[in-house]
Amino acid sequence: MDTRQLEMFVRVVTAGSFSAAARALHCSQPAISQQMRALERSMGGPLFLRVGRGLQLTEAGRVLAERCSVLLDEMSVVQRQVQAIAALDLTTVRVCAFPSANASLVPRAAAALVEGRPTVRLELSEHEPPESLDVLRRGDCDLVIAFSYYDGPDGPDLLRVPLFDDPLVALLPRGHRLAGRELVDLKELSQERWIAGCPRCRGKFVQVCREASFEPDIVCSTDDNMAIQSLVAAGLGVSLSPRLVLSFLRHPDLVAVPVEPGVTRQVAAYTWPDLLRVNAIRATVDALLSTSKVFSQTEP
Repeated sequence: MDTRQLEMFVRVVTAGSFSAAARALHCSQPAISQQMRALERSMGGPLFLRVGRGLQLTEAGRVLAERCSVLLDEMSVVQRQVQAIAALDLTTVRVCAFPSANASLVPRAAAALVEGRPTVRLELSEHEPPESLDVLRRGDCDLVIAFSYYDGPDGPDLLRVPLFDDPLVALLPRGHRLAGRELVDLKELSQERWIAGCPRCRGKFVQVCREASFEPDIVCSTDDNMAIQSLVAAGLGVSLSPRLVLSFLRHPDLVAVPVEPGVTRQVAAYTWPDLLRVNAIRATVDALLSTSKVFSQTEP
């Protein structure tokens, strides 16, 4: 199968007509029609039926449409892996990380990396897991930094390299009744109003509260760590925050206190096993491992 034809087919299905697909692809309608006829010949039958001025997929076209995007993604991944392994000297590593890792771990690792390999360039993007792992599977990045709340891989096909454990701490306004404590039992915060974070952290937070026999009163949810800290400092609620965030962002009017039972997320790097043979990617993973020790020892 011609991948260009498959890409055109996806565009025609999305756009709804040959003419709309031609405009989106900046080519002529006859060129689209010619390529779709060629694709139909290679498939052994029609993929479209004309209905008025639009198109309707045949059963064969529907099956191809369902699988086409996945097939193109897999081909992109394979192409990237083969190119990387064949070269073994890529100078650009595409890293996708969650926001607080991009603001803390990645800059330190990048600084360590360029000391030993000054020719390596990093392209950074930002996604929370599990979306970031989907980016890796699509072939749109080479390395992912993600977190999880359990000790297993997020997919048997990927290589997982543990970096450090990142405990959650309670964020309290400076004048809070428990602000002077060295440790707070989560049940002592059961009557508080709460500021919740990203969807994955929020899900774990609610689970932990239920295990402590209370339902949290969540008055605000946001992915913005600065907003979370400002809302807490203003006295609008308390929050559970990954300790990693406090390594680069800390509002002066709040305090961070460890909680029990402890809640910890595991931060890890993910890549394809074969890509670890590429020198630049291996060096990037090594830099992440060496600098991650700093964050595993950080105090709240």
